[in-house]
Amino acid sequence: MREQGASTPGVDRRASASGADQGRPTCGVDQGSSTFGVDQGTSTCGVDQGTSAPGVEQAAGPRAAAETRGARRAGLLVTLVLGGLTATPPLAMDMYLPSLPEVTRTLHAPAATVQLTLTACLAGMALGQLVVGPMSDRWGRRRPLLTGLAVYVVATALCAFAPTVELLVALRLVQGLAGAAGIVIARAVVRDLYDGMSMARFFSTLMLISGVAPVVAPLIGGQILKVTDWRGVFAVLTVVGVLLGGVVWARLPETLPPADRHRGGVGEALRAMRRLLADRPFTGYLLTGGFTFAALFAYISASPYVIQEIYGASPQTFSLLFGLNSVGLVAVGQLNGKVLVGRVSLDRVLAAGLTVVICAATALLLMSAGVFGDVGLAPVATALFVLMSAMGITLPNTQTLALMRTRHSAGSASALLGTSSFLIGAVASPLVGIAGEHTAVPMAVVQLAAALVASACFVGMCRPWSRRAGTADGHPPARAHNGVGEES
Repeated sequence: MREQGASTPGVDRRASASGADQGRPTCGVDQGSSTFGVDQGTSTCGVDQGTSAPGVEQAAGPRAAAETRGARRAGLLVTLVLGGLTATPPLAMDMYLPSLPEVTRTLHAPAATVQLTLTACLAGMALGQLVVGPMSDRWGRRRPLLTGLAVYVVATALCAFAPTVELLVALRLVQGLAGAAGIVIARAVVRDLYDGMSMARFFSTLMLISGVAPVVAPLIGGQILKVTDWRGVFAVLTVVGVLLGGVVWARLPETLPPADRHRGGVGEALRAMRRLLADRPFTGYLLTGGFTFAALFAYISASPYVIQEIYGASPQTFSLLFGLNSVGLVAVGQLNGKVLVGRVSLDRVLAAGLTVVICAATALLLMSAGVFGDVGLAPVATALFVLMSAMGITLPNTQTLALMRTRHSAGSASALLGTSSFLIGAVASPLVGIAGEHTAVPMAVVQLAAALVASACFVGMCRPWSRRAGTADGHPPARAHNGVGEES
């Protein structure tokens, strides 16, 4: 069992070149790279608050203070880079949404065929994670990430010149496959750098960045269409990809040392995934997060029809409510990272979040079924706000608790988490329209059923009341506060 302050998985155990004492790792940054990952006083590699960042001297004085400020600036930069990586795929999806009618007219294609450009991108993001995640465990994080970003930029640029909808669908599939590298490797890098409560805090910080992307992306897309056509949207996405790739190349060092990489090929990757899935708590958290994500997907798919068609709200009112719900998700995510983590066990916070989701979905179902009569928009919007806000403590904590179960297969674990969420969500989304566009009952039923299944997986497979020994890859778990991840 690893004591607090010891090095985390993927940490380079050699002495730091910048004067750090032995036992204070450099977070796997090879070739004397500068320290990073310090987020508002939270030290890197799962070291408790109050422990200095690697390479930052304990001695008081201007030099020590300057080094501390430099480490924190580097930590902020890495936070923004990882946030950008997780936000790029949502931008690629949602910035394109306002231009769908124009694509239909320009390419002379049916609306159903144009919708496949969204489906192809989403499928690529789901499947790409299964490929890139294990690759990053074998070759490190930087090479697969930079390769994925390069392919993403090329595919996005070609989308702007697509002459037919069939070619656009194919290019969007490639764009999704390559863009998946950002999602899966960002999570793996967080696992390399952080552990326990520090990892939970960092995921909550990432939610602040990635949670804003789906809100602002359609607005940006709409503004772009005022000065150009739909091809201009892909031109802007190409520029964003180039800038992000340049920052990753220059500022994001390798976080997985060669000694911690897998040496096998496809067979080793499959065995690593099998070991992960054989670990009941890991699979429990994976399914808990996946079905919670399905409730989120049900909201995204059905809310335009529920708010505008059923309750008669204007598009502007819908945009306002959508934005408020996203703000609630981000705000609760920050409450999770800044207040709850370290004071309440992650399992208890997750249980509370699932309970709130179930209560909100139940209220939505009762109102949609007419149990309380014609309630109007305000109560429904309030229930949706509560449900979405609760996602801010359920989604980051399921990822954290799952990744705490593995030490040397973070890429494969991240791939399984991402792919399962996308696939389960993709299956749940069409169900919300099964009874047409004039009732909200299917949305509420899907949300409640998904929340109940998520809770059943959490209770039955994770068994949060018991302390678990070992991890999914056969190593002792990381020690964390409040009993999370401790050996029995």
